[in-house]
Amino acid sequence: MPDPEVVADAWDTWRSEVAFAERFVDEARDLDITGTHDDEPIALREVLVHLIEEYARHNGHADFLRERIDGRVGQ
Repeated sequence: MPDPEVVADAWDTWRSEVAFAERFVDEARDLDITGTHDDEPIALREVLVHLIEEYARHNGHADFLRERIDGRVGQ
């Protein structure tokens, strides 16, 4: 059984990070602002596209798991 306090802390941390990211994007002057990742320049737009790709990939993985559990395919 997972520790409820650890789970609650993980959710709180995730919500805090999402709130920070939403504020950061809202306050950005445009999506072409550039920061660095691994000492390489990267635009905010590239980061957001990457996040969309990652969420799509993980949602696909979750859908495969759901199909194995409930047997419904393509719904």
